[in-house]
Amino acid sequence: MKYLLLILSIFCTVSVWSDHLIVGNVSNKVILANHTKVEYNAIPFMKRVKYFFYTQTDNRLIQGIQALDTLHSKSSINITAGGVGYSYVNLRLKSERGRGLNYDIGIYVQDYFYH
Repeated sequence: MKYLLLILSIFCTVSVWSDHLIVGNVSNKVILANHTKVEYNAIPFMKRVKYFFYTQTDNRLIQGIQALDTLHSKSSINITAGGVGYSYVNLRLKSERGRGLNYDIGIYVQDYFYH
């Protein structure tokens, strides 16, 4: 029982440190509609801000968004408009001071077979 609590507390601590964004359904009955790598070089002593815009062309609703920070930095990512339940999404990415951005973004929509 002690080991289970220790493992659970370590898992919770590590999940709080990660700066990934996973919203909605990204694994069950959905297909990957868009996969993009967003990269931005670092400038010393500056924070970098980048915006990512995506619109689904056939008006299918977005079921899930997965944005993974491949640098494992303390950057942040926010949904500023749209998202799950909409046919578009706007993301704002902000780097740590003096570091670049490197995100792997996946947008998932519902498969036609499961409508």
